[in-house]
Amino acid sequence: MSESIIKNKSFDLAVSGVEFYKDLISDKKEFVMSKQFLRSITSVGANVREAINAQSKLDFIHKFSIAQKECDETMYWLELLKETSFIDDKQFDKIYPKCSEVLKIIRSIILSTKNNNS
Repeated sequence: MSESIIKNKSFDLAVSGVEFYKDLISDKKEFVMSKQFLRSITSVGANVREAINAQSKLDFIHKFSIAQKECDETMYWLELLKETSFIDDKQFDKIYPKCSEVLKIIRSIILSTKNNNS
């Protein structure tokens, strides 16, 4: 049985996010925005898992919609951390594209599921 691409990518994103968070609090001593970042980035994968185990198509779409919002929120926190000089371009570029990729996949899943329900 093959694993879901989004399940794996969202889990890998969460692992990258936890590592990023640990560096941010130890090196930069930033605890407020970094905690918000950690909550949102780990929520993406958790909601993907919930979607995979959804009880209905509507529940499936709802859980992926939450994952989409959390992924976009993660990108917001990364943008804010960069603009306020807590992270540099290299740090930003290491994780932001991963978020963007996961967000695109989630949006595609939502759209294709909605189109299949029409």
